Amino acid sequence: MKLTTNNQKLIDECIRLDLSENDNFTQVNEYFEFFASSMVLKDYDLSDDDIFNGITGKGNDGGIDGFYLFVNGELVTEDLVEDINIPRACPIDLIIVQAKYVSSFGEDAILKWKTTSSNLLEMKPLDQYKKRYTEKVIENFTLFGNIIKKSIRLQCKLRISYYYTTLGLRNEIHPNVIAQKAELIGIVNSIYPSANVTVHFWDADQLMDTYNRLPNTSVNISFADQPISLGASDMVALVNLGTYYNFITDESGNLNKRFFEANVRDYQGANSVNKSIAETLYAPGNEDFWWLNNGVTILVSSLSRVTSKEIVIENPEIVNGLQTSREIYNYFTGNEDMLAAEKRNILVRIIKPADEDSRDKIIFATNNQTNIPQYSLRVTDNIHIQIELYFKSKGLYYDRRKNYYKNLRKKPSDIIGVSFLAQCLISIILKKPDYARARPSTLLADEAIYNHLYSGEQDLEVYYKAAMIGKIVKTTLNTSQLSKSAKNDILFYVIYVVVAKMLGKTDIKFDDLLTIDLTLVDSVAVNDAIIIVYSKYTEKGASGSVAKSSSFIKDIIDTL
Repeated sequence: MKLTTNNQKLIDECIRLDLSENDNFTQVNEYFEFFASSMVLKDYDLSDDDIFNGITGKGNDGGIDGFYLFVNGELVTEDLVEDINIPRACPIDLIIVQAKYVSSFGEDAILKWKTTSSNLLEMKPLDQYKKRYTEKVIENFTLFGNIIKKSIRLQCKLRISYYYTTLGLRNEIHPNVIAQKAELIGIVNSIYPSANVTVHFWDADQLMDTYNRLPNTSVNISFADQPISLGASDMVALVNLGTYYNFITDESGNLNKRFFEANVRDYQGANSVNKSIAETLYAPGNEDFWWLNNGVTILVSSLSRVTSKEIVIENPEIVNGLQTSREIYNYFTGNEDMLAAEKRNILVRIIKPADEDSRDKIIFATNNQTNIPQYSLRVTDNIHIQIELYFKSKGLYYDRRKNYYKNLRKKPSDIIGVSFLAQCLISIILKKPDYARARPSTLLADEAIYNHLYSGEQDLEVYYKAAMIGKIVKTTLNTSQLSKSAKNDILFYVIYVVVAKMLGKTDIKFDDLLTIDLTLVDSVAVNDAIIIVYSKYTEKGASGSVAKSSSFIKDIIDTL
């Protein structure tokens, strides 16, 4: 690969350095698929697990290395489809990534996209293509079709974006490739005429710019009048609605999602409360907006005055007020000409918590005043705070606050996600690796399961050992020659088998984990477990449906 410019050489070095800190990949060309998707999706603030799970794998992938579907800015996975709430007129974004670790842009990627899009974007059963495309690709486009069906009467805005990413240079792209781009857009628009279809060429310069772009943690906010300050760490103020809109949007006019990461509610769409908020915005009476609305609460790491009516805040987190913020965003989006004339205000509370415990209490209190599923508040439970602190003392980082440690540039291999720990526990303690495999996004929704796993009565070492075993197994499995889909399918079964074999029992209790010597959880032990699971997996048909079947664990146990 010929790299001639400084940016080409620099981004290549960054990729190789990042690879050395990531245990999920061994080859630079494989890691580049993950890296490219991470850059393309940087503004979506996804976890590494989210990005990793969107990688489709090798061979028969139809030119698709990464597949990501968003409804109203939220990532959609298979286990969320049944209960997903799709707000009227919200955006639906399909993002497809092709990443080639080369220094040029060829026609092949777009030619594959043309065929794949023509075959799989149609609203029809996709079983006829099972021999042409991988199971993962078929599942992804089936997911897309199901979302389209659920939104068909909601006037949603469909946006389909293709990203072709290499270490090449955009100004050297051949005219034939550009022509293929136009043909691809035409094909997709023939299937979805109202969709906004775009094709992007991301070169070394774009990758380098995105890689170096850090989130803006410092934000100015202006008040309509002098705020009420009860001390150096908090204030209450009125903010003009137009000013607030500018505060919650980025330079591209998109909602700045990272401001809302700590808000445990999802946007609820056109429910009665939000309809009322919208009516207040669109049909104003003689009342100011803040008279009729509870306002928003913003937590910050620091605040300082610029003038009597303006402050600078660091790391803002809107912990209450997502519904209001969304409606304000919807009201002004596409009608930016109204901003200057807007005279109404919103009530804003700005608080600098004394410590993490105080922060979590505020998040819980401000989100527990209406009916919210309790599992949404799980990570504020004391047990998760304790796990985070205990892991940190052992050199691990429990991602209780999504992407907190990622943004601190901790090694990906040292970060343990909340879902991953839950998947390990469910696999080991409950003997349900099928459940862990099939429902990664909704694991903590089951009240009985949650209370059993996180009662607060267990030794914290239990959670550490479960996480470490999971981490070791995942790292070892990723170095194997198995396909990505097979690795994903058998991971939690292998974790269970490793523990069961080490303990010499299939019914595993919490206290059993305390007896495990982690030094014995080595590549030999893991590879033995891989052989057992993979053999049975191939015998049963080697598919995602096998791994998601509740009977497969029984087949595994019978072999132990």
